Amino acid sequence: MRLKVDSGGGLQAVIYTLKKALEVGPLKLWQRMRSKNACKTCALGMGGMKGGMVNEAGHFPEVCKKSLQAQAADMQGAIAGDFFDKTGLSSLLQLTPKQAEDLGRLSYPIMHKAGATHFQPITWEFAFEYIARQLKEAPTPDHVGFYASGRSSNETGFLLSSFARIYGTNNVMNCSYYCHQASGVALKMTIGTGTATIALDDIDHCDMVFLIGANPASNHPRLMSKLTDLKERGGKVLVVNPVRELGLEKFRVPSKPKSMLLGTRIADLYLKPLAGGDIALLTGILKTLLEEGKVQMDYLRAHTEGFEAILEQAKQLSFEELTSSSGISRAEFKAAADMLAAHKRVIFAWAMGLTHHSFGTDNVLALANLALATGNVGKPGAGLLPIRGHSNVQGIGSVGVAPDLQEPVRQALEKLYGTSLPEKPGLDTYALIEAAGRGDIKCLLAIGGNLWGSNPDSNYAAACMQEIETVVYLSTKLNPGHFHGRGRTTIILPVLARDEEPEPTTQESMFNFVRLSEGGSPNIQGQLRSEAQILCYLANQVLGKEPVDWLKLTRANEVRALIAEAIPALSGLKDIGETKKEFTIPGRIFHTPEFKTASGKAKMHVTPLPHFSFDDDALRLITLRSEGQFNSVVYEEYDLYRGMPHRFCILVAKEDLQRLGIKDGDKVKVRGEAGSLDNIEVVEGDIKAGVVAMFYPESNVLIKANVDKLSRTPAFKSAPVWIEK
Repeated sequence: MRLKVDSGGGLQAVIYTLKKALEVGPLKLWQRMRSKNACKTCALGMGGMKGGMVNEAGHFPEVCKKSLQAQAADMQGAIAGDFFDKTGLSSLLQLTPKQAEDLGRLSYPIMHKAGATHFQPITWEFAFEYIARQLKEAPTPDHVGFYASGRSSNETGFLLSSFARIYGTNNVMNCSYYCHQASGVALKMTIGTGTATIALDDIDHCDMVFLIGANPASNHPRLMSKLTDLKERGGKVLVVNPVRELGLEKFRVPSKPKSMLLGTRIADLYLKPLAGGDIALLTGILKTLLEEGKVQMDYLRAHTEGFEAILEQAKQLSFEELTSSSGISRAEFKAAADMLAAHKRVIFAWAMGLTHHSFGTDNVLALANLALATGNVGKPGAGLLPIRGHSNVQGIGSVGVAPDLQEPVRQALEKLYGTSLPEKPGLDTYALIEAAGRGDIKCLLAIGGNLWGSNPDSNYAAACMQEIETVVYLSTKLNPGHFHGRGRTTIILPVLARDEEPEPTTQESMFNFVRLSEGGSPNIQGQLRSEAQILCYLANQVLGKEPVDWLKLTRANEVRALIAEAIPALSGLKDIGETKKEFTIPGRIFHTPEFKTASGKAKMHVTPLPHFSFDDDALRLITLRSEGQFNSVVYEEYDLYRGMPHRFCILVAKEDLQRLGIKDGDKVKVRGEAGSLDNIEVVEGDIKAGVVAMFYPESNVLIKANVDKLSRTPAFKSAPVWIEK
């Protein structure tokens, strides 16, 4: 049965909240949500020293389904002690993401040996001894990989980075390579820093939002509150998305009586381009502005470099080329251009719909070009906003969890630790998978996330990871990646969630705001340890007390002191544990057009139109998250907003259904360049003809690895697929 709703948010969100509260206990859930800890889901950020469900501006209540889902999930009971005796690897491999999530919390260390039929419980002492031996016996440090998701704290990320580099490798990678790495690369190329140029309150002062390749109604619901505020004060929203998303047309914010009752119309103009047509779309808008004399030439001359080539490209490309490549009409180009020209403070916001391409960096560069051409970078209420996913994915990068440690930071760490650190560049995340497949990775230490589930070509990723001698996961709960992405030996260590940490930790929002989380008591009884404690104990066994007294660094304030000294932009961390003073990282918010480049000017870059060589029967696949999903974690099998009843559906336009001779509800085979999926249910949807949509990580098996040369982000969008009856 397919459920139908008329808007995002609203009563269904309230009912779902009450359901989750009853599952774990209303009072307990309220207490956890109100604790002084940063939100566990998206990097929009809330919580911290102002209290749970409060943002940096002091607004209450700041809460959404995603934050409630994550909190309730961490409040599940523990997996029974005899579960792994009763449940073999063959059964674990059949679990869906939701089934794995619903097992509950892991409360004791477990291990799977090569050839064994079951995981088995192990002691912490054995785990530390075994892992330490594997690290010591690796042929070289570069045969080891260190990986972190955006769930961990800044303190944990810094410890992981320091451990790896003192051990002797720069194979330090993070999940951003599979999401917003293209954004960071493009922004550094343009303005000299890889993060948002705006603060949260800039959204309160803009008069238009240009939203492209993002669906905050499902993935960042609290951002919808800001968009409804914008609409209430007469502002406009332009949406670019191949799928007409219900929540981006109408949304009901439960905390706003008028919005809740009547709903708020969001999109004033909704453009549905072809997947992979964003550069052509953005160039078409720019060409229209140029022809109408509405490009901000004075701004370009004063504050940018390379604008002449950008404008010349727009002149030379015909509207016929741009229309064909984008799937957007000239009239739509004009409508978008007119809207931009009519507003003085525009925020350009995007997510993985823009970055998940083999030309993802060029996509972001093209968007930055348009923002600069309209004079909307470097003033209050306007700028560039990559809408980041996991709560601390930006912070993890800020503290050095990356294979290309900045030279000033490397030198500072060498001085702090009194030892030399490796200079050879490390592997990025996808390069790690490739190296594993060649047999060049002997041990992998992964903190959080679902590395296997984040990869294209799932079968290839599994085969590569299973070549690793020892894979170690630190995790609160289980996911399919633990089983499919296992090594010859796999160890899974149970860790404390953020609000269970014994000491305060810090996180960074997408607005460059650093929060302090006070931690708390564990939700369950068991053998749980903090990520920082595990890393310090392990580093101590592998490296000893020289040049670093790792056991001393189990104290979070000691780690923060090192971060503050090594990374000047984070000097505010030094005494945040005592002062409780949260802060915005300096030098990242641009309210004047003075940028972090050598010249102080923004650098614009020509972005060629991509060309596809698909045959006439191919459709362009875009992978999506469902409304009941956060990253690779699945809380609900259905997608309420899109009317997709389960995870194995494909969203297809009416025109394509007619052309292919199939209908809504049919079961089909979907074939990609890397693999195929049978028994996929067809769902007719409001999606651009020639484009289809499926959920990840399930659809990753279809997608051949095709990475952006600049960011190394795999192309999960505009991948060719074929539908067969």
